[in-house]
Amino acid sequence: MRALLKNIGIFVIAMVVLALVANFVRTSKNEVRTVAISELAAGIQRKEVKKIEVMDADLTITRVDGKTEVSRKEPTESLPTVLRAYGVTPEQLVGVQLDVVGQTGWRYWLGMLLPVFGPIILIIALFYFMARQVSGANNRAMGFGQSVAKEHVQDEKTKVTFADVAGMKESKEELSEVVEFLKQKEKFTDMGAKIPKGLLLMGPPGTGKTLLARAVAGEAGVPFLHMSGSEFVEMFVGVGASRVRDLFQRAKKLAPAIVFIDEIDAVGRRRGSGMGGSHDEREQTLNQILVEMDGFEANSGIIVIAATNRADVLDPALLRPGRFDRRVTVTYPDINEREAIAGVHAKNKPLNPEISLRGIAERTPGFTGADLANLLNEAAILAVRRAKKIIDLTEILESIDKVLLGPERRSHVFSDEEKRMTAYHEGGHALVSHLLKHTDPIRKVSIISRGHAGGYTLKMPVEDKHYHTRAEFIDDLAMTLGGYAAEKLIFGDDMISTGPSSDLRAATRIARDAVTQYGMSDVLGPRTFGTREELVYVGQGMADKDYSEKTSEVIDGEVARLVKEANERAKSLLVAHRGVLDRIAEELLKKETLEEAEFVALVGVPKGLAA
Repeated sequence: MRALLKNIGIFVIAMVVLALVANFVRTSKNEVRTVAISELAAGIQRKEVKKIEVMDADLTITRVDGKTEVSRKEPTESLPTVLRAYGVTPEQLVGVQLDVVGQTGWRYWLGMLLPVFGPIILIIALFYFMARQVSGANNRAMGFGQSVAKEHVQDEKTKVTFADVAGMKESKEELSEVVEFLKQKEKFTDMGAKIPKGLLLMGPPGTGKTLLARAVAGEAGVPFLHMSGSEFVEMFVGVGASRVRDLFQRAKKLAPAIVFIDEIDAVGRRRGSGMGGSHDEREQTLNQILVEMDGFEANSGIIVIAATNRADVLDPALLRPGRFDRRVTVTYPDINEREAIAGVHAKNKPLNPEISLRGIAERTPGFTGADLANLLNEAAILAVRRAKKIIDLTEILESIDKVLLGPERRSHVFSDEEKRMTAYHEGGHALVSHLLKHTDPIRKVSIISRGHAGGYTLKMPVEDKHYHTRAEFIDDLAMTLGGYAAEKLIFGDDMISTGPSSDLRAATRIARDAVTQYGMSDVLGPRTFGTREELVYVGQGMADKDYSEKTSEVIDGEVARLVKEANERAKSLLVAHRGVLDRIAEELLKKETLEEAEFVALVGVPKGLAA
C-alpha cells in the first residue's frame, strides 16, 4: 500500500511539473502585447497596421513601425465582418495585407482530440500503475514459499580454488574426492561406489568452513546453490518445508549440483526438546530436509554440504549415514598452517622484508584463519595511520595484542598508586611464570589498559600443544595467582584490590577442571564428576548430579587445596626474588611495556629456575 501511494504521489507531482513547464513556455512565447479588436480597428483607420495573419480566432498583427501584437476574434465570424462592425470600411482594408494561415494535419487533430482523450489517457495510466503494484504484491505472496537459494557464480577474479586455501590438508582431500566424483562419476560407479549424499563441515568459528565450500564451487565446475539455515525459517508455519522442497527441485533440474547450507544448526537442532512441539516451524523444516536427503525418492547427482560450529546440537537423524555420510572436522590451524595462512593474507600488503611469517605464526597460537586475516588487516590500517609505506614488526605485534585483548585505552587514566599496583601485579604474573618450568614463555608484559584489563601479561607456547599435563595445571595455577600474591606481598592484606578478581575466577576454574574433568586429584581418583553444560542447549535439560553431597564436599575441598597451595607457591617465589620483582615494576612504570627480550634480560635467570 505504501508503494502504491508513493507511485500515485510521483504521478501527481509529475503532472504538476509538466503543467508548470508548459505554462512557463507559453508565457515566454507570449511576450508580445495583446490588443482588443476595437484598438486594432482604430489602428487600421489610422493606417498604422501593415499586416494581419489570421489562424482561426487568433490574430497576429504587424504594425508599420515593425512591432508585433496579437488579438482574438470570434471564431464564427470572418475578420472583415468583425472589423466592419467597428467602422472599418473596405477602402481602409485595401492597404492592409490579410493572410489566412491554416493548421497542419497533426496539429489540427491534436487540437481536436487532446482535450477529449487526454484526461482518459491519464486515468488509464494511473490505473495501470496501480494494477502493477497489486500484481507485484500478489507475485511476492505467491513466491513466499519458494527457495531463496542463490546460485554461486565466480569469474576469474573472484574464483576460489583449493590452491587459495592454505592448510587444512585432510579437509581438502575429503572435498577433492567429492569434486572428483562429480567430474568423473563413471570411475566410481564402475567400482560399485555410490555418490555421498551429504558432507558436514564441523569446526569453531573462523576456521574456514565457508571458504572451503567456495573452493568446492570453484573446483567442481557444477551448479552450486547456497543459502543459510536461517533463511528457511519464517514466521509462517510450513514456509521452511516449502523452501526445502523448492531448493531440491531446483537442484534436480541442475544436477549434478552441490547444495551448500551454512549454519545448518539454525534448523537442524535435536527434535523432541519440548521447546515448541511437533508443530514447531524448525522441526517441520528439519523433517523435510531429512526426507529430501534420504527418502523414497533418490536425489541422484545432488551433494549437500553443510557447515556448523555446533555439531553437538544437531539431530541424530541428520547425522546418520545416508544423509551426512561424511563429517570433516576443520580445527584450529597448527603453526605450519598459520604460517601458510599468513602468507596468503600478506600477498597484497607491503611487509618489511625482515618480518618472518614463521615468527607471526609462533606468536599466534590458537588463532583461526579469520583471526590472522584480521591481524594483518589491523597492521595495515595502523601503518596507514602512522603514514608509513611498509608494515613493520611494531604494527604486527600491536595488532596481535589488539586482536587478543582489544584496543588500547590510553584515555583510561590511572592514578600513580594504581599504576604502581598494576605494575607489581603484572610483574608478579610474569616473574612466577618465568621461574616455573611448565609454563609458556613470557612474550610481553604491559600496564597499558586494553579491553577490560588494566594491564596484561602475554605468554605463548613455543610450539602447538594438544595435551596438557598435571604439572602444567599446577604451574599455571601458581602463575595465575602471581598477581594476587604480588599485591598482597607489596601492599599488605588491607590494600588488596578488586584487580585480581578475574585471576581468582580463572584459578578456581582451572582447579575445578583438573579435579572434576581430568581426574588429576589423588583423593578423588581417575573419574569425572558432573555433566557438560551443552546438554542444556540440546533440549535434554539439566541432568542430576552424578555424585553425592558428600563427594561434592570433597571436590570443594580439593579445589580449595589446589588454589591455596598455588598461592603459597607463588608467594614463596616472589619473596625469594623480591629484588627482581621490584626491578620489573620500576621498568614497567618507566616504559609501560616490556617485550620478551627486555624482560628476560631484566630477570637475569634462565627459564624454569625454580622447577
